[in-house]
Amino acid sequence: MPDDLEARRPDPQRRSEKSRRSVLDAALDLCEEQGYGPVTVEAIAARAGVSKKTIYRWWPSKGAVVLEALDDAAAPAADFPDTGDLRADLLAQMEGLLRELLGAPRFGRALVGVIADTQHDAELARALKEVLFRPRAEDGRARLTKGREAGQIGPDADVDLALELLYGPVYYRLLLHQGDLHSSAELQVLVDHTLRALAPPAAE
Repeated sequence: MPDDLEARRPDPQRRSEKSRRSVLDAALDLCEEQGYGPVTVEAIAARAGVSKKTIYRWWPSKGAVVLEALDDAAAPAADFPDTGDLRADLLAQMEGLLRELLGAPRFGRALVGVIADTQHDAELARALKEVLFRPRAEDGRARLTKGREAGQIGPDADVDLALELLYGPVYYRLLLHQGDLHSSAELQVLVDHTLRALAPPAAE
């Protein structure tokens, strides 16, 4: 009987996680429906079924809520595989990023809004860099470095520049409304051009 009572006892941590998840889902749902700009903390709280005070206890701003939701969503979508084939791994990672994250209105509109907000919110800008971009850039840098060590790109290839060459066009299209990189064929062209620029010198 004591065990049964323990199993039925409310778990405050579980209840908090449920509320957190509801808030993150509500924020992304509203961004998809309305765009990021019109969304307010009050609207997120109402959709999630929590108080505005609860949101401000966990996050300092609307942007911080949306950023955490994006970070959660990006965790599986932007992972770097390591099969030993650098080209295949870059294509797989970028296809996952575009298909599951940037190409989905629920996430793409939210990310564009957060990036816009960073222009007048220094703390959000810092968090965007440290939370969302830096860990994934480090994963990409590590994968490219391993490819360089395996001779798949040149020994003097600049892996930081390689990341800019690969992802610059993606964010250029997203932020300047130039259309998404939709097809696998377009991604293959981008990856192949980048790897060609970084190729090891031809044997004499």
